[in-house]
Amino acid sequence: MNQESLNDRIERALAEIRPFLQNDGGDISLISVEGEKVTVRLEGTCVDCSVNQMTLKSGVAMTIQKYAPEIQEVVNV
Repeated sequence: MNQESLNDRIERALAEIRPFLQNDGGDISLISVEGEKVTVRLEGTCVDCSVNQMTLKSGVAMTIQKYAPEIQEVVNV
């Protein structure tokens, strides 16, 4: 089995999401991974976007959990 690190799997998930965010003038960065919690920063137009919480929950969290099912919470700072 591939022993890819948790951070690597999360970065792969963010790489999958990033083109969609960049299409709308935004981006995302991984800030930290602490236990089952991932902290990210939405950037660019994503900062003031009215649907950024929906993007975070339905898009970002779901994709991260696809790659790293042990992650229980994704928060934006």
